[in-house]
Amino acid sequence: MALNRSMHPRNRYKDRPPDFAYLASKYPEFQQHVQTNLAGGVMLNFKDPEAVRALTCTLLKEDFGLSIEIPLERLIPTVPLRLNYIHWVEDLIGSRGDGEAQRRGIDIGTGASCIYPLLGATMNDWHFLATEVDDICYNYAKKNVEQNNLSDLIKVVKVPQKTLLMDALKEESSIIYDFCMCNPPFFANQLEAQGVNSRNSRRPPPSSVNTGGVTEIMAEGGELEFVKRIIHDSLQLKRRLRWYSCMLGKKCSLTPLKEELRKQGVPKVTHTEFCQGRTMRWALAWSFYEDVLVPSPPSKKRKMEKVRKPLTFSILQPTIRELQIKASACDSSQNSIVQAVAAWLEKTLSDLKVLHKRVPSGASELSLFLTAAENTWIHVRQKRREHARQVPRAPPVCSAETPTTPGTPPHFLFKCLLNVKPEAVGVLVEMHWVEGQNKDQMNQLCTYLKNAVLRTFTKPQ
Repeated sequence: MALNRSMHPRNRYKDRPPDFAYLASKYPEFQQHVQTNLAGGVMLNFKDPEAVRALTCTLLKEDFGLSIEIPLERLIPTVPLRLNYIHWVEDLIGSRGDGEAQRRGIDIGTGASCIYPLLGATMNDWHFLATEVDDICYNYAKKNVEQNNLSDLIKVVKVPQKTLLMDALKEESSIIYDFCMCNPPFFANQLEAQGVNSRNSRRPPPSSVNTGGVTEIMAEGGELEFVKRIIHDSLQLKRRLRWYSCMLGKKCSLTPLKEELRKQGVPKVTHTEFCQGRTMRWALAWSFYEDVLVPSPPSKKRKMEKVRKPLTFSILQPTIRELQIKASACDSSQNSIVQAVAAWLEKTLSDLKVLHKRVPSGASELSLFLTAAENTWIHVRQKRREHARQVPRAPPVCSAETPTTPGTPPHFLFKCLLNVKPEAVGVLVEMHWVEGQNKDQMNQLCTYLKNAVLRTFTKPQ
């Protein structure tokens, strides 16, 4: 299950996927659908709708105490993926404070399983208005609610075709809902549902069977037009719901829908990803309330959480000894290997006109904060020769003082943190990117410093 690491952090299946062997030993109706491979592992055929249904019913029974029935000719939901959506709605609406009213939500097209209301009511005591246009789905949904004794929390209503929110809320005019959920029909026609001209040829074929009735998997204009209709309803209902949300089966639907919300002036918009096995889904949420907290999209979270590896190079002991000799000739206080390397780096950076200053660091380390205003390390030898022809060379002067560093210029190429730290073979120099226009420029500076050490202190054989 390659994408499980990207599941919602509270999803119970993220780090503990279902144990098919245990479930087969406990539930005979599930056991008849599992197979044992040559290595002794227990497998399930996800292309068999009866096996998929058995897994869904077994997980709901084992982990949530829910008993449901789903006809094979209707959509069979996967529990981990639906659980991701529930947890994201929890993030959107926040936890209920003491004295606050019960959370209320709407499930647009609840399906035969009625899985979102059943999970939301069981896990969080949420109240649900669950709508359904299909007769078979409506009857099964009502039965599943009743047999789990959740009729006090879940109201299943039959609505006319093409009804989304407006008609469903006519009789509920005084209630403010916290959210709506929707798993819309993904496809515009039968060919698209079969993957013809809608699936990238480089992608592997689906690993599970595609189940569902016509109204569950297809709609005029596909998911894009379906969600646009929900957006149209939300523009009229506005603050009747604190959050509107929809799941999407295609990533390409996100951009036009977000653009539609922007054009309509909706103040709060966010999105997320739902991951399970090899399956990816996306979700979009929007609100007309200014005071709601908006969870960060996953792309921003990954950027904030991603640890960038620094650029590094090592300076070995023989080179450091020469550095120490030169440093002690100018300043006897530069006797440690870290101090000696840092002093040479500061001198080199000053020659390059790279702004730098020492910043607090660990006990055995030394850190410099660099601001590069211009690229002075490319074609240095050529520039030096041209300069020598025009200006007489001044005699070298040792200075015991660290070069002064003016303030940060208004325009800069990049900023980075340079750490000098001891290691077994000598000294390690690290360059950590902070911000700027192009990381390639920091790579060039790192290469220049590394080569400058070799040129300066490596004697020809």
